Amino acid sequence: MKKLVILGAGTAGTMMANHLVKKLGSKEWQITIVDQHKTHYYQPGFLFLPFDIYTEEQVKKEGKRFIPKGVTYLQKHIQKIEADENKVVLEGDQSLSYDLLIIATGSRIAPEEVEGMKESEWHKSIFDFYSYEGALALRNHLRNWKGGKLVVHITEMPIKCPVAPLEFAFLADDYFRKKGMRDQVDITYVTPLSGAFTKPKATETLHYLLEEKGIKEVTDFNIERVDHEANKIIDYADTEVPYDLLVTIPTNVGDDLMERSGLGDDLNFVPVNKHTLQSDAYENVFVVGDAANLPTSKAGSVAHFSAEILTENIVKYVAGETMDASFDGHANCFIETGNKKGLLIDFNYDQEPVQGTFPIPGVGPLKLLKETKLNHMGKMAFRWVYWNMLVKGVPIPFVSSHMTTKGKQLNH
Repeated sequence: MKKLVILGAGTAGTMMANHLVKKLGSKEWQITIVDQHKTHYYQPGFLFLPFDIYTEEQVKKEGKRFIPKGVTYLQKHIQKIEADENKVVLEGDQSLSYDLLIIATGSRIAPEEVEGMKESEWHKSIFDFYSYEGALALRNHLRNWKGGKLVVHITEMPIKCPVAPLEFAFLADDYFRKKGMRDQVDITYVTPLSGAFTKPKATETLHYLLEEKGIKEVTDFNIERVDHEANKIIDYADTEVPYDLLVTIPTNVGDDLMERSGLGDDLNFVPVNKHTLQSDAYENVFVVGDAANLPTSKAGSVAHFSAEILTENIVKYVAGETMDASFDGHANCFIETGNKKGLLIDFNYDQEPVQGTFPIPGVGPLKLLKETKLNHMGKMAFRWVYWNMLVKGVPIPFVSSHMTTKGKQLNH
């Protein structure tokens, strides 16, 4: 019997287990998934925790419940991948041999990469919301915060869900307005990019929204250090941005396992073919989700669409056929803009976000690059879709893994 090992039981790994248990014969393939964590988090929900929009119970569940029957689940720390020997070494010197390996170990924040960021003020006046613990600490702080200079800051790209920092700024504006203290809060959005987002068309719309909400922008800011005694962040050009409350998105890196195994790049992301998701170094190793060095957003939608493509390619690979399923970098993101409204963007490697309709061309009902209440409702409904469909590998009606240009105003 051949052996398939999946490393990581987060969004991407769990989806792959659910897809492949149906596609590979149980008499021919033994599937094992390994993850060191017991809890599965709905990471898009971390954005809403600080503002008391979601509760703790709404963003976490036991991971094992989403692993399908027929798949062996191991909750263990992974020591090393010995790819030359087709072997994974686990804690306690246990090892797993494999014929096929899928790496889905995700990414993590690394505040220690910036001088002064993770020191005495971490989760006191300097916060993140890209971790469960960080989002909860920030929630507790915001409940009693009296106002001042709020700085929302991105350290460097790539990061998980590149629109999330913008969403945080928009939601903060809405949160303080509802508390009757917006005039006591100065919000500044600080980014290493030359604009609000990575894509020009979306940047134009998002810049307008920042201006409309009275949120200042500081662009091309490449942070060198945090001076937590003087309460300011400083970049390599000696530009200084003062803060009373710093909400930062630290450097995002792949799992340390990749460094130990010699499989990652400088940020521990695994180099892959951006269309087939096959490792550049080993033909029987595939990478999905945030762990891959794909030139696209590290977002749940990318994990979703690429997992469907990877499933097709793995079925063809094990059958000795050409892997002709091609991932186009498709991503779509709801952008919460506050006041129960939201934007929706849809793009891929080559096509930037434009106006139009989604998911049904010409029908919608969702509008692209338009601020609507329906887009907000879509964002809020996605939590149910995530827990009940997406991670279980259930197809989402009308949503294709390939981006379509139908119903989109490409010349807008």
